[in-house]
Amino acid sequence: MHRVHARRAARTAATTSFLFAPEPRTIGVIARGQQLIVGNFLFSGLLVKAPNRSIWDIAPDNETVEDEIQGCAWLDDLAALGDERARERAQSWVFEWINRYGDGRGSGWTPDLVGRRLIRWINHSQFLLHRQEQTAADRLLQSLAQQTLFLSRRWKTTAPGLRRFEALSGMIYAGLSLDGMEHHVDRAVSALAHDCDTQIDAEGAIATRNPEELLEILSLLHWTIQSLADAGHKLPPQLIGAVERITPTLRAIRHADGGLARFHGGGRGIEGRLDAALAASGVKTLPEPRLYMGYARLAGGRTSVIADAAAPPSGQASADAHASTLAFELTSGRRPVIVNCGSGARFGDAWRRASRATPSHSTMMIEGVSSSHLAAKDRLTGSSELLTDLPTRVQGRVVDGETGRKLELSHNGYQPTHGLTHARILQLSVDGRALEGEDLLTTLDPTDEAICDKALAIAGIPYVLRFHLHPDVDASLDHSATTVRLTLKSGEVWRFRHDGTAKLSLAPSIYLQNGRLKPLAAQQVVLSGHAIAYATRVRWLLAKAQDTPNAVRDLVQTDPLDAVD
Repeated sequence: MHRVHARRAARTAATTSFLFAPEPRTIGVIARGQQLIVGNFLFSGLLVKAPNRSIWDIAPDNETVEDEIQGCAWLDDLAALGDERARERAQSWVFEWINRYGDGRGSGWTPDLVGRRLIRWINHSQFLLHRQEQTAADRLLQSLAQQTLFLSRRWKTTAPGLRRFEALSGMIYAGLSLDGMEHHVDRAVSALAHDCDTQIDAEGAIATRNPEELLEILSLLHWTIQSLADAGHKLPPQLIGAVERITPTLRAIRHADGGLARFHGGGRGIEGRLDAALAASGVKTLPEPRLYMGYARLAGGRTSVIADAAAPPSGQASADAHASTLAFELTSGRRPVIVNCGSGARFGDAWRRASRATPSHSTMMIEGVSSSHLAAKDRLTGSSELLTDLPTRVQGRVVDGETGRKLELSHNGYQPTHGLTHARILQLSVDGRALEGEDLLTTLDPTDEAICDKALAIAGIPYVLRFHLHPDVDASLDHSATTVRLTLKSGEVWRFRHDGTAKLSLAPSIYLQNGRLKPLAAQQVVLSGHAIAYATRVRWLLAKAQDTPNAVRDLVQTDPLDAVD
């Protein structure tokens, strides 16, 4: 039906003009713009070197790549570069899209992609129409009007969540920017207000618990609110309320280096977008010592710790969720130290599945079993693998200790199969120089003991504690295998020690990040052993041994794209 309505909209003799000269509100990356200019196309982990090829010919059979290209976020990157070559490339590809897909055929005709594309085309319309003939302007405006008509008819088919926020925001933006499209605004605003009330809860959380998705929603709301205000349109209180709820949550799940915690399919966020969104909100509320969207945060000195302290998303909201319960990340100043591997969705199905399992997170697991399981993909619908067998009881609280604030966490994901509950205590010193950890596997009642007895019958229950390191961290194990030295690029040194209960080792790891050509090699600190009783306790300490040298300035981590010839 998307295709049917796309063709109907394309046959409509829609004429329009801009009501005002739009100003860009989206942020691009100059380095990516430079890559596009020389013909190096990097989308969703796929690199195609084709200087003379159109962007629309990169990967027509790869749905993930095609969706990313059809959303036209690459226009932000070309506009950020902003020179004549970038403008010519942007104009060529946009007008080629109109020739190829403007009649409603081919890919790119889903409400979320149309909404995303409308925002970019309107944002950068002056960039696209610079030195163009009137006929070109007419073609662009006609296509914008036709896409708006399609969106007005099909937005309801989009499931609630980020995709519908994109569709509705695009329709509002187009309705306010294009002459003759104003009648679509009120309905879209009403629907967006409803979604703000129903999809963003009282704590500023969304069902997927994906921090980067929450940032994208906040950015869309800011752009919509600004557009409504500029047009003199009444601002619904639901939009303002959603911004006021989301902002403290994003502050709470932001690390000391300014990036978001990487959980449940989310990354650090596009450089600068989080700062811009927080500043635009006007909300100065600081995080309280409690959970935000199921995450707990500790901060001391220049150090931040963020832990997953709630059950994973369930149902359709778990399509990209991870079995990361009780995992944590630690950042020192501008340098990530302990991380999760991240989302492998951009690197193919195998990486996507591996990244969602518990071994890809900095937490404890037993017998190679994830704390939540991945259901098989539905062959009939082709729907994503959802998480199943979730922990039914996850507890997390932030308390004040004698030497600093601490997190007390637990989950029962291993209780049905092994009779064991995983409890974790993390305590960060006031100055941020030491993180004390304690992990416990324990039974809680006679029923648990009976299940545990069966699991213990052979040779105990093997467990592994993983601490994944950022690729920039250089790790070395001492000769006695009791301490790991962690050296950051800033010259700062941390040491990891443990109580001797488990075996300490270093193992290979990977770091997954969208915008990279391939997964990056990294290391992980591993504590392994066997539980042979109803309670097994492992204590460890991560402490700063050496500050950043005074002669070294710890600059912002640029985390540049991989070098491409």
